[in-house]
Amino acid sequence: MLANRRQLLTGLAATSLAASALPRLARADQPVPPLGEDGLHKPDWLHETFRDMTDDLEEARASGKRMLIMVEQRGCIYCTRMHEQVFIDDEISRMLREDYFVVQMNLFGNVSVTDFDGVEMDERDMMVRWGVVFTPTLIFMPEEVPDSGTVRDNAVMIMPGAFERGTTRLMLRWVLERGYEGDEHFQHYVARNLNPNN
Repeated sequence: MLANRRQLLTGLAATSLAASALPRLARADQPVPPLGEDGLHKPDWLHETFRDMTDDLEEARASGKRMLIMVEQRGCIYCTRMHEQVFIDDEISRMLREDYFVVQMNLFGNVSVTDFDGVEMDERDMMVRWGVVFTPTLIFMPEEVPDSGTVRDNAVMIMPGAFERGTTRLMLRWVLERGYEGDEHFQHYVARNLNPNN
């Protein structure tokens, strides 16, 4: 009787362990991107640039993509969650690779950044200038920006914080469709388009 209980408990424990491992196994074909020396995830759809916003926007336009600035920080559990659970979504990953020119910024980094108005600062100071206080924060840029103002002044949408796949996918689509130029609020767009299976 005791042996049967042990077998039952061992079987239940093994089943529980196997079930907890399922999400990881399901993502084995899309591993979480490695961390760089700055402690930030480095997926293959990021573009390494000199962080001159005017040049980056021009390069994005020349490649037929929309510029997206992704602000993260070392040890950010929400950033990790986005990389592990959201950015691996097939459509999101495809859009980030094919439709967006993604430039990563470090909330507390010391790499030099040049804003659209020519002001140059370290990343951490530029994030203060842009008013970025959350990570992750996604900053979506228009196709064209005047030679004045900041990223913050010219952004068509700023998405602070971590969101689920459905909302993130719809934000990426909404910007590509230039939804910000219309009368429909993004929240109404989400309500109209969000599939309960997302």
